[in-house]
Amino acid sequence: MVAGFVSLLLVRHGQSEWNAIRRWQGLADSPLTDLGRRQAVDATAAMSSLDHRFQSVWVSPLARAAETGEIIAAGLGLDPPATDHRLRESDAGEWQGLTPEQIEAAYPDFLANHLRPPTFEPVDAVVQRARRALADVAAASEPGRGSVIVATHSGLIRSIARHLGARDERVPNLGGIWLSVVQDVSATAATVRFDLRGRFDPRGVVRTGVDAPGEDPGEQPDQTEAHGRTER
Repeated sequence: MVAGFVSLLLVRHGQSEWNAIRRWQGLADSPLTDLGRRQAVDATAAMSSLDHRFQSVWVSPLARAAETGEIIAAGLGLDPPATDHRLRESDAGEWQGLTPEQIEAAYPDFLANHLRPPTFEPVDAVVQRARRALADVAAASEPGRGSVIVATHSGLIRSIARHLGARDERVPNLGGIWLSVVQDVSATAATVRFDLRGRFDPRGVVRTGVDAPGEDPGEQPDQTEAHGRTER
């Protein structure tokens, strides 16, 4: 028996102050720039032009994502966003606040080879907490009322997309992915299935941050469930 189907739109926050000066962010709470706020406004206009309904907005607690979600919710006439701490960016550990040049000096060839220091949050940990958060977002939503927007971070989006079998691609500010979440309930158990439906690249939004640091999850092995399996 299928209990419900909910569509999620995961979008990256607008340009932050640390994006603009090319510093690895991680859990640092860098606010949006004026350009980042304009990107959120322009992305909202692009969402409004879709033949699509939205029912709610969820956000990471980090300021750059939280403000992005607030702008989108207000522009679409939705309630203020709900927050889930599990939607935060990957913890960059000792790289937080460093520029690519500083990282290269201290960790030669790590960036070129997609390697990460031991304090960097593992990809499988990011995927597991993100899956649990997104399953709860879907469970709190009403099937048939429209999609749910999740304002989050590139590292999380890329980790989820790769986990679901997609090619790893950089995510521009306010770009993202469409997911479907299907909740199956039987007499003995409840399971959740995630499916990647496509990329979101809103028209009219200035593309920034595509080549900036702080958004690459690296090439750490993904030990989570394989694409197509379900999570209890």
